[in-house]
Amino acid sequence: MKDKNTAIDGIDKIILTHLMEDARTPILSIARKIGISGAAVHQRLRKLEASGLISGSKLVINPKVLGYKTLAFVGVFLDAASKYSAAIKRMKEVPEIIESHYTTGNYAIFIKILCRDNEHLMSLLNQEIQSIKGVARTETFISLDQHIDRQINV
Repeated sequence: MKDKNTAIDGIDKIILTHLMEDARTPILSIARKIGISGAAVHQRLRKLEASGLISGSKLVINPKVLGYKTLAFVGVFLDAASKYSAAIKRMKEVPEIIESHYTTGNYAIFIKILCRDNEHLMSLLNQEIQSIKGVARTETFISLDQHIDRQINV
């Protein structure tokens, strides 16, 4: 966030809540519910974007429809901390890796991977991730189900 002290009021919270629930909600629909003009909603959104509070919007697809049914988290151990940048650069080339985090604790890197099935996951681990220079070993956790997927409340 650009401005750590961005102040949002009740109207901003209502606008954000509607758009967080469905980013395709028409601005005029939100404006009518609040009782202000569509232009006022647009101005508030521009202010929130400029402050860095809103960092973007995206279309969310269901990976299962595309055949990606296995979600895994992988803790990556590096043989040296100095290998972090090179390892991340190589991981960015693996499309199934959808998130990475530089972490404290046991792992240097914690990644989130989407795969078609367990065989695809095993192949990715053996052929792609564990072959990256600097990766000493990995520890894998397969997600069986997800019950919470949300953003922070405003």
